[in-house]
Amino acid sequence: MMTRRVVLAGAAATLAACQARLGSALTSADTHVLSYPTVQGVIRFGDILSERTDGRLSLKMFAGGQLGNERDTLEITTFGGLDFNRVNLAPLNSIEPLTKVAALPFLFDSTDHMRRSMDGEIGDEILASLRPHGLIGLCFYDSGSRSFYNTRGPITSPADMAGLKLRVPGSDLYVGMVQSLGADAVPMPLDEVYQSLAQGVVDGAENNWPSFESGKHFEVARYYSLTNHLLAPEVFVMSKVSWDKLSASDQSIVREAARQSVPYMRELWDEQVAKSRTIIAASGVAVNEVDPAPFANAMTGMWDRFIDNAQQRDMVERIQALRGSGAP
Repeated sequence: MMTRRVVLAGAAATLAACQARLGSALTSADTHVLSYPTVQGVIRFGDILSERTDGRLSLKMFAGGQLGNERDTLEITTFGGLDFNRVNLAPLNSIEPLTKVAALPFLFDSTDHMRRSMDGEIGDEILASLRPHGLIGLCFYDSGSRSFYNTRGPITSPADMAGLKLRVPGSDLYVGMVQSLGADAVPMPLDEVYQSLAQGVVDGAENNWPSFESGKHFEVARYYSLTNHLLAPEVFVMSKVSWDKLSASDQSIVREAARQSVPYMRELWDEQVAKSRTIIAASGVAVNEVDPAPFANAMTGMWDRFIDNAQQRDMVERIQALRGSGAP
């Protein structure tokens, strides 16, 4: 707890100093590097916000985990020390049950399916569910298709995962997912993964192509097995404390600017996936295709374990009904 308090206090001090220097600039955080698509999506949001308000509202981005990991920055955001934040759904799973739905393995059958689900009423319901927790959900960004990588060898079936120590985000759902495949789950912030892989603290992890490449994890984990078990999106939020300080007109501008940033972020995302795949292939990493059926079957029990109320089950059914559909 002392370490955590020190981290949060240090981040708060950094923000306070920055805000004193920047005046009215709003602040946002992201654990990824400046060039990462989610970071650039939020920067585009800030540009739109500034244009729509003639510079009255502007944005300062703290990328690369400058203010701590997602759990830390999310806490800072809820009490108003940070205005905006882009986070994975994992740290939200413990505070809002509806966020678990979009994080279920093998729920979405394609990127298009995920985007259509999150761009419509279902996504709006998940975003609205964050308000009681001190957060205003603004929009969803892509997080790509996640697969397993490790230092030991190719994974071709769940049997190959027995005994592997795999890093997961801090979420019971992710822990349960890895355990259902016979591996040992090790919750850990993203910024600790490279060193943990290099030192053998963990044998592997799971993530998308851009994160595997931009975090340099491919330098130490030389086997990437395309299980494509998750297509969970990421979420862009605003502190309710900060939101309540805005006029109704500015609130509307913030919402619209966030929505307008999504197509831009997705365009960058698709480009980055292709770029990251090329870099990883050129590095000599062993990439192997995987039959997803055995993995999906092994995770079947997870759905009943984590989807335990009527509202969640209804949402799952509605998402499944959109498979292969052209409905928004």
